[in-house]
Amino acid sequence: MHPGEMSHGQVVQWPSTSKHEPNASTIELRNLTKRYGDTVAVDDLSFTISPGRVTGFLGPNGAGKSTTMRMILGLDAPSSGEVTVNGRAYGKLPAPMHEIGVLLDPKAIHGGRTAYNHLRWIAEAGGFPRARIDAVLDLVGLTDVAGRKAGGFSLGMSQRLGIATALLGDPRILLFDEPVNGLDPEGIRWIRSLLQQLAAEGRTIFVSSHLMSEMEETADHIVVIGRGRLIADTSIAELTQRSSSSHVRVVSPQAVELAPLLERAGATVTVGDGALIVTGIEAAVIGRLAAQQQIEVHELSTRRASLEAAFMELTQDSLDYQGGTPNATVTETARALAGTGTRS
Repeated sequence: MHPGEMSHGQVVQWPSTSKHEPNASTIELRNLTKRYGDTVAVDDLSFTISPGRVTGFLGPNGAGKSTTMRMILGLDAPSSGEVTVNGRAYGKLPAPMHEIGVLLDPKAIHGGRTAYNHLRWIAEAGGFPRARIDAVLDLVGLTDVAGRKAGGFSLGMSQRLGIATALLGDPRILLFDEPVNGLDPEGIRWIRSLLQQLAAEGRTIFVSSHLMSEMEETADHIVVIGRGRLIADTSIAELTQRSSSSHVRVVSPQAVELAPLLERAGATVTVGDGALIVTGIEAAVIGRLAAQQQIEVHELSTRRASLEAAFMELTQDSLDYQGGTPNATVTETARALAGTGTRS
């Protein structure tokens, strides 16, 4: 653990520095398009980021995530369409740091300034009281290194300082791009809890990440894009449930009788590992059909796809760069080098 990346799971409560309309904390994208010459980076993208939940923003490399986030913040101008924060374009917000907190690049900090002075400069620019600086430093676990120059910070410490900067104005909307990069396991758990608490307070949280397992633990809702287009805008539960990797495993000594019964009910049935693998109907329906026909069932278990499996299935046609499948010789060599001695 790098000095300064200490365990810090307590969330500090602080008085609000600004007034917010309770239901106004939304980001809306309407037919948003961005072209760079002949290249379409974002293509007719429309969705709404709502308060009270953590919304994950996913897509393969080159999908247009960073461009989309830059257009939300007015850093890139759309070729067509519009995006609003609390009903206005970002550039027309009267006090943007009070309304939306942002972390795009944790290393975009003057390396010669201390953590405290970096925050003091931001606080003075935004009109925030000095008390906020101490509050956010404590919140992110950097109080003990507040006097150190930011240029010597690790990536994880820079992430924490960037999060502190985003929170200075007590905004109702938070937009983070890959906020867990560089954090140790405790830091990842900490930011997961922080984002979930902020969402529980009714704030709007929008987070991009390539870490599927972490996003599955953190987010409530998912927006997936590929090649600039919207692929999914749904809850994680719905996304994984729709995946072909989700199925019901059925073990029965009367499988030969049960399989056609399930197929007539609209299910797809395959055989694998001594069980029926059933998709298209829920476990409760399978159990009821078996009971009606007095078919004995030894196991009836639902296997949900992981977010990673559902994501890969959903975006397989949107990948710009795909690696080939390694051949047996390469695989065996790699295993030998790893010392496993296991053959395919």
